[in-house]
Amino acid sequence: MMVHAQNDFDRLQALWHDFRAYLEYEREEGRIRILVADKTRQRLQDWSASPQPRKPSRTPANPAPKISLPAMASSEKAEVVSVDQIARDIAGCIACDLARTRTRTVPGHGPQRPQLMFIGEAPGEEEDRQGLPFVGRSGALLTRMIQRLGLSREEVFIANILKCRPPGNRKPTSTEQQTCRPFLERQIATLSPAVLVTLGGTALQGLLQIETPISRARGVWHTYRGIPVMPTYHPSYLLRNLNARFDTWNDMLQVLDRIGRRPPPQNNPGTTS
Repeated sequence: MMVHAQNDFDRLQALWHDFRAYLEYEREEGRIRILVADKTRQRLQDWSASPQPRKPSRTPANPAPKISLPAMASSEKAEVVSVDQIARDIAGCIACDLARTRTRTVPGHGPQRPQLMFIGEAPGEEEDRQGLPFVGRSGALLTRMIQRLGLSREEVFIANILKCRPPGNRKPTSTEQQTCRPFLERQIATLSPAVLVTLGGTALQGLLQIETPISRARGVWHTYRGIPVMPTYHPSYLLRNLNARFDTWNDMLQVLDRIGRRPPPQNNPGTTS
């Protein structure tokens, strides 16, 4: 009986080695990307090196390992690595159809330890061309807003829910958001900002997985995994609705207060064009 069990185990182990070699080849060729949680990786390594089959159990202590493409599943603990490594992972992602239509990925930009992290919806045409977030008209307005806070773009991290531009700048689909979400989760875990600012309804709903419209949610503190979240309007909305800039400025004053800063002197922030 033990001989049969050992033979079965040897065959499974050989299949696992072949499968792992195949995955490594595909990864090196750039066709897939694999990120495995540390605990799962250790389990796989222990199992590969184990000389004897384990006793079957009616209730396994450890669930079957999951390989998540292109990144760790939302239910897993986000991996803390450098923002540069995450950007490289994003550049190699081909998990959805946006990989075929993008010019460049737009991972985000900013320091490794920012106090503030701004999260928008998705890259636009200019962002897709340059590979940088918020560089068009909306980006210029966001930059002025950040400067009115007494900060510079170099002091904050700016990212999007999606890392690739949807064709025609359409709204991201729920599937695209869920596929790209692990990248954002890893960024937040790595950056560990004091406050998150979501820009627009898509960013708010995509991050917090809620359906509350931005008109009701803005100006009210929310929480993402212990980090305070302030939802406010997207700069593109402010370009079309000047009156909403007063509300946005009030939201930003709450953010400044939360991080213990005061705005520099200014005349009339709500009417800045």
